[in-house]
Amino acid sequence: MKKKNGQPVPVNSELFQQALDGVTPLPPSNRIPLSQPLRRAPSRNTAISIPLIEDTLSDNDTGDDIPTEFLRSGISRTTLRKLRRGRWPMQDTLDLHGFQSDAARKLLLEFLRDAVGHNLRFVCVIHGKGWQAGGKEGVLKSRVRHWLSQYSEVLAFCEAPQNAGGSGAVWILLRVSSQSSDISG
Repeated sequence: MKKKNGQPVPVNSELFQQALDGVTPLPPSNRIPLSQPLRRAPSRNTAISIPLIEDTLSDNDTGDDIPTEFLRSGISRTTLRKLRRGRWPMQDTLDLHGFQSDAARKLLLEFLRDAVGHNLRFVCVIHGKGWQAGGKEGVLKSRVRHWLSQYSEVLAFCEAPQNAGGSGAVWILLRVSSQSSDISG
């Protein structure tokens, strides 16, 4: 294909270069990279080989009322407020999208055990919103929050803000050993 004046049409790369003439590049981002990549749950297609972990979590009494927050007895409401505001840096995350209830419970237990073992304080679990027919909330959403309230190392949890998953995720504050800084820090 030729132009009317007899010159060939420039190739795509030449057109692109012409389009970029006079464009000023954006300044570098001021974001700080994560010190370690966030953990992702294995895909549903892979076999889950989880070492034997004592499963003391119950599915009973999840009910229709799904809590948006939880605060263990003896912990200050100020701590819950700090948790909702994201006072601590996110240290790890677990995505349970698409897992059956039993597999999700096992993954959650392993995740929490590992987080406590590594002295992590602030973690996130993404369970999804899981809307059901009739406007009911998702099964996994209610069960994850019920399980978290049963796990003794969970001091508090709250629904993540809209920009971090909203009602499909929870931010969790875990107990840390006495050797590290206190939670009011």
